This record gives sequence, structure tokens and C-alpha cells, in this order.
Amino acid sequence: MDEYSRFVDWDKMDVSVQSQDTKELTCMDFHELKQLARQGYWAKNHSLRAKVYHKLISNIPCRTVTPDANVYRDIVVKIVGKRNSSSLPLPEFVDNSLIPTYCLNAEGIGAVRKIILCISNQFPDISFCPALPSVIALLLHYSKDEAECFEQVCRILACNDPSKRLIDQTFLAFESSCMTFGDLVNKYCQAAHKLMVAVSEDVLEVYSDWQRWLFGELPMAYIARVFDVFLVEGYKVLYRVALALLKFFHKVRAGQPMESDSIQQDIRAFVRDIAKSVSPERLLEKAFAIRLFSRKEIQLLQMANEKALQQKGITVKQKSCLLVFQQNVHLAVHAENFKSEIVSVKEMRDIWSWIPERFALCQPLLLFTTLEHGCSLSRFYSHSEGHEPTLLLIKTTAKEVCGAYLSTDWSERRRGGNKLSFFGTGECFVFRLQPEVERYEWVIIKHPELVSTGSETENHAQPASSTLSSSSIPSDPSDRLSPFLAARHFNLPSKTASMFMAGSNECIIVGGGDGQALYLDADLNHGRTSHCNTFNNQPLCSESFQISILEVWGFRD
Repeated sequence: MDEYSRFVDWDKMDVSVQSQDTKELTCMDFHELKQLARQGYWAKNHSLRAKVYHKLISNIPCRTVTPDANVYRDIVVKIVGKRNSSSLPLPEFVDNSLIPTYCLNAEGIGAVRKIILCISNQFPDISFCPALPSVIALLLHYSKDEAECFEQVCRILACNDPSKRLIDQTFLAFESSCMTFGDLVNKYCQAAHKLMVAVSEDVLEVYSDWQRWLFGELPMAYIARVFDVFLVEGYKVLYRVALALLKFFHKVRAGQPMESDSIQQDIRAFVRDIAKSVSPERLLEKAFAIRLFSRKEIQLLQMANEKALQQKGITVKQKSCLLVFQQNVHLAVHAENFKSEIVSVKEMRDIWSWIPERFALCQPLLLFTTLEHGCSLSRFYSHSEGHEPTLLLIKTTAKEVCGAYLSTDWSERRRGGNKLSFFGTGECFVFRLQPEVERYEWVIIKHPELVSTGSETENHAQPASSTLSSSSIPSDPSDRLSPFLAARHFNLPSKTASMFMAGSNECIIVGGGDGQALYLDADLNHGRTSHCNTFNNQPLCSESFQISILEVWGFRD
């Protein structure tokens, strides 16, 4: 065996990775490395993978003073002493995480705890890092000794490149990543999300497991392939793979009874036994087939979620903070203080499960209802303006119930003067609750003719385009901004805003997904829908309808 076999139990190791083919890696061009990592170029040769890991980690930009192998040799005896490594207490920041053994031998299993304790000594600023035991255990398979593994992990933890996020080291970062993952599931895995909402009282608790799926439950052959790409491409890969795992879970388990009383336990069991249904190559193929947001967008979304947590005072893992957090997220719609003439408490909670996680921390606040404020578009605006986001609910005289989540303040309509102004972001969506529940993905309003009711409106309609001008798109695809995020929230140029909403003194238009568009007259008594590019979806509601009740809800901290 090679020089990197000290901690490996070869009886447990996948035979396919023991290939003795002589390969070398000479290129360090990012795009070439990206392709080679995805293809598994160094996955079949243990020694080559070890050398590649060493090279990639050595190139991570780090703090000026980063502990190295010599530091480990100096401190390990002082910290561990003569204690049995298997009985060494773990620091609180690993949060009772699993310490996966993967294919480690007895010496390797003991070394994991020793390295964790030494890292705790050298990184006092780490307050929450449940992924650390798994990362150490994995890298030990490809290290000559404990000191080398320690140095490699330290370089990952000490990365100081603001654009290169690697491992969460605080509760704030970890919890915001869970919220971000929830947002991504809501957008990219809607069928799975619907299942989670149906079988779990605490959806975010399920999604808070996402890093454990990767760094704890995934078998060695799988997490090693994920780590190959992670070291090249960064944190976004983790989101991709976790989304793919959830998609496969839903596909394999759809329609089957739960195997335990907890969906969390079912997902963990599925990931542990994933070899029964999905190969590592198929998992990565699925992960990279997801047309995910750009790295920049995900970073901005994560920052927004962190800000929401900070505003709630949730920055460290404390029982009281977690209780408040869970109550705000999962019980925001309280039965005793919520009253709507259109939707029930359960229906409102279902809607709450669709909205971005950072706003799910808030409680619904009734801003406008036609029953109290009358059918006046001007009063609709006066009560809605100054609130962002808002929720529009409509009940028709035919008992249909539909609505829209609107991410942007209605005051933005004033930018167009008296003209019909288009604005809004891709976080908007329209939905139907009665006769059947359906949520429609967003699209930019592409057909101004949908809003024309007369020559004046027709003349004032602004042309809409689903693409940005070439001059406004950065050359680096990883930094490209789609119209998804709110320009106002993230200080983005206005060109990145989409055209989901439109408002004037004559009408309101909300553009929905799959060609759905909702049009409301100025008297708020009559509306109609447009249903283009149906893809067999049911319409939002009747093509022409009479409004029975209309409500606008805001979000209260």
C-alpha cells in the first residue's frame, strides 16, 4: 500500500479506489480542475487523490498565522496527555455530531478526537462546527500522519478569501445556511417540499439536517466524490448534492408509508443506504443538472437570512433562542390571534411554508380588507405601501381562492409616474388554494398586451423583457445576477430587477408562473386571468371572475 494508508482499513475500502494506475495531475487551471473533479479523475487512485487534496488545500488563501503540522506536534501531547483517545471529550462546538468512522482503522478513529481537541485549542473563535468531525475523518484517509491532517483542516478553517466559503464555524452561519437550503428546496424541489410540509410539523428542523446528510450519513465512496468537487468549486456544491439527495428520497419513497415516526430519521436512513438506489456518479449527475442560482446570488440570500436571524437576536445556540426561533418560524400563524375571512389557519400555515425563510420568522399582519376598507384601489395602495413583502388573498363569488406573494413595496409603482410600471422580483409567486392547492413558479411579465383594457393603458404599458442587456451581465457566469433577488434589499443595480408586478391608478397586474397572470380592475370588484404556456397546469382561477373578498397581509416582527 502507499504512504497514505496509515489510517485506512482496506477491508472496508471500496476496491475500485485501490487502482494502482499511475496518474499525475499537472494542471491547476480552474475550469480543467472543475471538469476533472466532476469526472472523478483522481477518485480511482488513493495516492493520487491524497496528492490532489494536498495540492488543492495548500492553495487555499489563509490567515497569515495558520497552525501547521509543527504546531500539532508541539501541542498534542500537552492537550491529550496519556488519556485514551477513544474517551477524549469533544468540544461543544461539534454539537454531539456523529463521528463517522468511514474506512478508518482503530488508530484513525482515535486520531479524529485528538485532532478535534487540538483544533479547538488553536481556533477559540469557532463556536459551532458540526461538520468538522466528518471532514477530519475523511482527510485522515489521505494523510501521512495526524499532523498533516491537522494542517490541512486548519487551512480549510482559516480560509480568508471572502468569495470562497468552505465550512460553517458559527451557529449564525450554520442556521442561516439551513434557512438558505430551505429557500432552495422551496424553489427547486417543490414536490419534496410539499411532502415535508405534509408529514412534518417542523419543516426547518428537517432542513437543518442537510449538512448531516453529507457530513455524517453519506457513505465514504459518496462523500469522497462530493469532497473532490467541493475543494475545487466550494460551498455551492454542498447545496447541490443535498438537493439531489432530497429529490432522490422523494422519488424512491413517494407513495410509500414512512419507515419510522420521523421524516428526519427516514431521510437519514435513506442517505446511509443510498448505495441501494443511487450510485455516486448518478448522485453528482443529478446535482449538477439542477440549474441553481449563481454563487453570488446564494451568497446574497445567505446574508439576508443571517441579517434576519441577527434582528431576532439568534446568533448562538441557546435553548431560549432556539425556542423563540422555532416558534417564530413554525408557529408564526397562531390560531388564537389570526383571523381571515378567506383562508383558515392551516391554509395560512401552508402559504407560510412557501415564503422565503427569512420572512417566515415574522407573523402575519392584516393591512387591508375590502370588508372593512371598501373596494378602492387608492385605499388598497395607501394601506399596502410601506410594507415589504405583502401577501394578496382573493376569494371569488364562485368560492375560488387564489393569491400572490409580492416581494416588493407597492410604492415602487410611482417610479413610472402615471404610467403602468412594472417591478417586483423572482421571489414573487402566485398560488391557488380552492378548489385545489397549486403554487405557480414565477415568470417575468412578457406580454404587456395582457394588461391592456383601453387605449390609455395600452399606450402606458412599458415593454417587458425576460433578459438583461448584454452590457449589464458580468462576464463571469458565477457572478451573474438573475432577476431573482430584490434589488432594494441587496443594493443591486435596478437592471437586475424583474417585472412581476405592475400597478397604476386603473389596475393591478401580477404575473405568475407557467404563463399565469392576474389582473384586477380599479374598483377591486372584478378580475381576470391569463393562462399562456399552460404545460397542462390548471388555471389560477376562472378566466373572468367577481371578487367577493380581497385581503392584503403584511409581515410583523
